[in-house]
Amino acid sequence: MNINKINKNTDCDVVLIGAGIMSATLGVLLKELNPAIRIDIYERLDRVAGESSDAWNNAGTGHSALCELNYTPKDDEGNVSISKAIKIIESFEVSKQFWAYLVGHGYFVSPKEFINQVPHISFVQGEDDVEYLKKRFEALQECHLFNGMEFSADFETIKSWIPLMMKNRNSEEIIAATRTRHGTDMNFGELTRSLCNHLKGHHEVDVFLNHEVETLEQQEDKTWKLRVEDKTTGEERYVTSQFVFIGAGGGSLRLLEKSDIPEADGYGGFPVSGQWLVCNNPAIIAQHHAKVYGKAKVGTPPMSVPHLDSRIINGKKELLFGPFAGFSTKFLKEGSFLDLPASITFDNILPMIGAGIHNLPLTKYLIEQVLLSQEEKVETLREFIPDAKDEDWEIAIAGQRVQVIRKDEEDGGVLEFGTEVVTAQDGTIAALLGASPGASTSVIVMLEVMEECFPELMQSAIWKAKLAEMIPSYGKSLVKDKALAEKVRGISREVLGV
Repeated sequence: MNINKINKNTDCDVVLIGAGIMSATLGVLLKELNPAIRIDIYERLDRVAGESSDAWNNAGTGHSALCELNYTPKDDEGNVSISKAIKIIESFEVSKQFWAYLVGHGYFVSPKEFINQVPHISFVQGEDDVEYLKKRFEALQECHLFNGMEFSADFETIKSWIPLMMKNRNSEEIIAATRTRHGTDMNFGELTRSLCNHLKGHHEVDVFLNHEVETLEQQEDKTWKLRVEDKTTGEERYVTSQFVFIGAGGGSLRLLEKSDIPEADGYGGFPVSGQWLVCNNPAIIAQHHAKVYGKAKVGTPPMSVPHLDSRIINGKKELLFGPFAGFSTKFLKEGSFLDLPASITFDNILPMIGAGIHNLPLTKYLIEQVLLSQEEKVETLREFIPDAKDEDWEIAIAGQRVQVIRKDEEDGGVLEFGTEVVTAQDGTIAALLGASPGASTSVIVMLEVMEECFPELMQSAIWKAKLAEMIPSYGKSLVKDKALAEKVRGISREVLGV
């Protein structure tokens, strides 16, 4: 479709559902490419970035596969696959290019509001995992995007990297770690709010808070008619648009089902909740400055990968451990316990049953996690900090994630741990489902949405030139072109201060 052609019969050209990082990114991309595009954003909460994009609701790692071991699985023959890690780090480099462009165009007072340098470290224990980590390190050295990563199995070296974790640890313990100094800590909530504020203040975008999209229906002319409720007054109104993007986190599945597009058939969702242990002792917080990821248990979701995480939230240094996975039938942190049963339809019930049968270990794991007491959670923390004390830590609720379930001919249904974009054949509507790595790859994911839905515009000379200005590597491979990768990475680091 061509949203450059303003349709005066619609209220707007683009409706973005959900005021999170995905909608904000898509809105900024479109407005930078064509300032005349009319965009409305509808958010069910009374604030921007209140769900998965909020700093307390996600890991904030700036997922670049530098330390996340679940992105480099080992096969049955012991080989480490790095293809997913390469895709993720390239995607994050694209995000950094775009954010650097926005810094130069006044979107932020300072990039420190949303991005800070924090080393990324992988930490493992035991002979098998040490061997795996070394193989992973060696495999990643084949790609220049992982230059700067260090490996060590030496106790004293690792102690210099993460002194808090090595204090009172047995020096005879078999351990290993990798470190990348130029890792990042992200506050995606602050990033999202800055983008939305700039859209409102400089691009005439209306952001409607406390407004929930109840239904959406495609008209004969291919435009979309949405019924929107003002949750403050209870009033309802109808809004028409040429294009709709559903970026509502856990709420996306429900709206996608209501769209009645055939591409939505068979999709289901499996909700996973989480909790953090948050350090309340400033002296402990000051002793650690790194994001340290361990190895997840087999069959667990990506958001359950244990990590000891230095964060900068609202200008204050924090220290988190977890997250501990749990189960809730809510699809959103501020959702309804009826979300899961209400999502079950004739089209997705068999895939959901199939996925459930094939993921019984995951169900067992979630039940075990729900039953953990705070004392038991701190005992888990002691694998990272041997002398952790109960009184230095307290529980905080993390975000709610909905893992994608889709049809599968062999198994009936499979549980996906990544993100998935569902688009209508006519390109008039798209929805984002899933979780990790999510926000860190928001720019590349939204570019893919635009390529799918606006192919002619994305190939036009005007848009291609602007895209190249915003993202110098657009249309090129940072994996294949080392010189380009070093050039754009150098610019991003200088502008963003990381």
